[in-house]
Amino acid sequence: MILQIFGSKKCKDSQKAVRFFKERSINFQFIDLKEKSVSPGELNSIKKYYYLEDIIDRYSKTYENLNLAYIQHDVEEMLLAHPLLFITPILRSDFGVFVGYDQEAWKDWAKKLK
Repeated sequence: MILQIFGSKKCKDSQKAVRFFKERSINFQFIDLKEKSVSPGELNSIKKYYYLEDIIDRYSKTYENLNLAYIQHDVEEMLLAHPLLFITPILRSDFGVFVGYDQEAWKDWAKKLK
């Protein structure tokens, strides 16, 4: 499986992930969450490594606009319907899933992906 990076073109941390792996000549597929949502199967693979409550961005404009701080909601349903709620970048490969900016963890992945 090729490395997948889920993020947004406007997200600084997603841009850093793209640049990091490009500089190391590691092939990846970038999925812009503004254009394409995470599939239920992809979300299931993410759930093997993270609790959904830990990967929803409570500081995002989408979270604020949907008033999710004030209403009860199904996190999985919201993430599938509104992919910009994810903390990004999300890295996915045969080695697992990693959410968020962590250059040290990316270095370990880069070694494995070479």
